[in-house]
Amino acid sequence: MYSQLFGLREDPFNTTPDPRFLFLTQQHRKALAGLTYAVLSAKRFIVLTGDIGTGKTTLLQTALRYLPETRCQCSVILNPTLTVDEALEATLQGFGVAEISGSKVQRLSSLGHVVQQGELLGKVSILIVDEAHKASPQVLEEIRLLGNFESLQIVLAGQPELNEVLNREDLRQLKQRIAVRLSIEPLSSGEVEQYIEHRWHKAGGAGSPPFSPEALAEIVQRSDAIPRLINSICDNALTLAYEEQASLVTARHVSQAAAKLDIAGAGDAADARRRNPTWQSELVSRWRRLSIRMPLRKASPFPAGRPGDENARERA
Repeated sequence: MYSQLFGLREDPFNTTPDPRFLFLTQQHRKALAGLTYAVLSAKRFIVLTGDIGTGKTTLLQTALRYLPETRCQCSVILNPTLTVDEALEATLQGFGVAEISGSKVQRLSSLGHVVQQGELLGKVSILIVDEAHKASPQVLEEIRLLGNFESLQIVLAGQPELNEVLNREDLRQLKQRIAVRLSIEPLSSGEVEQYIEHRWHKAGGAGSPPFSPEALAEIVQRSDAIPRLINSICDNALTLAYEEQASLVTARHVSQAAAKLDIAGAGDAADARRRNPTWQSELVSRWRRLSIRMPLRKASPFPAGRPGDENARERA
């Protein structure tokens, strides 16, 4: 709506995760390097945690895009509230299995075949469970058992509550198999302005984004520096400015946008960012495209060394 007014090629603040718009803070670089190292080193179980909207899904997509000199096949479970049988079915569907037997023995055999064929083709097989903190203990235990396929790597991504889930006594065997733990924190207040500018330029914007200093300060306060919430507020504030044919987004626009989203500030941000899960449905096709045609890159954007064990380690 406002793209023409501000000379943009596309929407800079879409809430659907898109690796093209990934803003790499130092901690994101460490987590991205840690993910890449973990996959290339064949670490069997990987845990990635972060609050909603901090960029976990985008980071996972980017890590897959930048795997050097290899390809991968990836299955993603976006709805962790499935039953055990449904989770196994979703895993097979994600790997492109068209005909799925009703027999669990046959389903496991099909999964083993997929993983084995991938290995013969030089592909890494990865199962990603998004929002894993919502999965039942039974599903998580089943996922642990899937780890018995030696060439299958499993990534559990979720909110920090995932740590508490994995501390359950009945999941201790799963916890013991975790090889790498990574975490992502919200942006610092100084990084919020850089984040907005980064997305603005990626969308074709020239010069500085049209937000007054007061508007930027209001965005920091309202959003808790959570990227997805920043996107929602900026998008709505720009729409309000467009409706007024205003060339500058003010603190008033930001306040009105936050009110429209029912975001009052730090106390309400966590609730507000949980209200819009619809972006997940758009991810299915993205993941499938990534697993089918993975672009190969000679250069790596990651820091040298063995990342992920200390600096990118999840907080206890």
